[in-house]
Amino acid sequence: MPASRGQKLPLIVQKGAGASLPAQIVEQIRPLIETGVLKAGDLLPSSRDLARQLGVSRGTVVFAYEQLIGEGYLQAGHGGTRVDAHLRHRHSSPQNSGQRNSVLDPESGKNVSAATAVPAGIPATAPGQSAVTPEENPAPLRHGVISLLPGAPDTTLLATTEWRAAWRRAAANPADGYPSAGSTQLRTHITEHLRLTRSVLCSPDDVLVTAGAREGFRLLLTLLRRRVRNRPLRIAVENPGYPSLHRIPQAFGHTIIPIPVDDQGLDPQYLPTGVQLPDIVLVAPSHQYPLGASMPAARRLELLEWARTHQVLIVEDDYDSELRYTGDPLPALAAMDRPAHHTHPAGGGDRVITLGSFAKVLTPGLNLGFLVMPRHLRDDLLHLRADLGNPVPALVQDAAADLLVSGGVRRHIARMRKVYRARRALVVEQLGDLPGADILPMDGGLHAVLHLHSTTGGEADLVGRAEGAGVLVAPLGSYWSAPAGVEVSEVSESKGGELTTAPLPLKGVVIGFGGMNDRKLAEGLQRLRRVL
Repeated sequence: MPASRGQKLPLIVQKGAGASLPAQIVEQIRPLIETGVLKAGDLLPSSRDLARQLGVSRGTVVFAYEQLIGEGYLQAGHGGTRVDAHLRHRHSSPQNSGQRNSVLDPESGKNVSAATAVPAGIPATAPGQSAVTPEENPAPLRHGVISLLPGAPDTTLLATTEWRAAWRRAAANPADGYPSAGSTQLRTHITEHLRLTRSVLCSPDDVLVTAGAREGFRLLLTLLRRRVRNRPLRIAVENPGYPSLHRIPQAFGHTIIPIPVDDQGLDPQYLPTGVQLPDIVLVAPSHQYPLGASMPAARRLELLEWARTHQVLIVEDDYDSELRYTGDPLPALAAMDRPAHHTHPAGGGDRVITLGSFAKVLTPGLNLGFLVMPRHLRDDLLHLRADLGNPVPALVQDAAADLLVSGGVRRHIARMRKVYRARRALVVEQLGDLPGADILPMDGGLHAVLHLHSTTGGEADLVGRAEGAGVLVAPLGSYWSAPAGVEVSEVSESKGGELTTAPLPLKGVVIGFGGMNDRKLAEGLQRLRRVL
């Protein structure tokens, strides 16, 4: 029954229950929408009415509603806060799951598209331009050069009292070693971290400790290749996307299928079926790299429905999702991977494999990450890990577990979110008013994308001129996977006999602001502004 101003939602909050009051509200409204108790277009109680019902401040309810709006579950308008109309995608029939559906806007009565196009697609790589992004192979800096290359977090604020104490305790009582899956204590605290920050419910037995996201991905590819009798895998990737994760499959002889993204992330309408059906879809739904899109709930449900229909695995790259500036971090895609035949959220999904890392939220120097395994792959992954051995030192695992249990990781993330939010604001202040350019919207992370409507001489020339002025930035074109001249129609099936094409690619530069202090950032931005 649609919710109205006079109706009460079945919500209960408790102070001192572990989770914050806004988080408790979010965690109860979200499943009401996912299970269809609240339907697309339903009107929610006003923030004042719900605050009065629950005995909390209005600000608590406003914060919860804003979080759900950011996740794509709700939308705010003149008539109040409603369930987002796009969530009708979840109820589309399996036979239509491979098509792009329109939805009925409950207010206008018109059919509207569920995707808003941002010009992105498959560009040509500039002649002579390396497919390797500068952030991954930084050259030694000349004296006076400021690097605004993306990818590096700020580690200068990491060495707190808690950080030093954790390493002292780990070194004072070094462990002999751990099972191939990793330290039980560390895996237990990773599951609690995932529950609190990513809404993922899993057990320590579902977690595999890895030497970062790339090592976990390599392990997964090795296993899946065995399962398909050693033929090369077909892996659908976001285009543009994170280059190093894309190059790993190619290094192993697998096939990359570039899929366009828009301002809602990877677009499932371009996913191929039939003989070109991928074995894996590699996606970063919470913070697409480098364009920064956050995939809303409607598209996440659409992607999950597509994966279940076609029995395809989704590898979720959850690389810096905690570093979100507005509201709490979005739930991981794995949190929504709940097949209908499971009555309890902890019953486990079966399509999503989550790759996590502490590289961006702490430091790449830890070389520490994790893989959340679906139950049907767990035994085989553990056997493979036992054969290969776990490359993460016991000392690192012990120190990380100590930091997690003390709350040091959560406090550091909260501190860095404020720092990075202020630095992004500085980027917008310095470059946001440039004629012929705009900074793409982004709710988190360590970089910004400056979209240039036109570039005299092209991106490579612009990057070269910036380097001549003493500042390093990355060309946006280096993040695409496809070679020159490839169209989306060559990597996905035509729809209804018509050719499917993608929009033209964006041109611009990617600017990192994580790895330097505010003074250097400001100076680097001023140099870049003069070049632009």
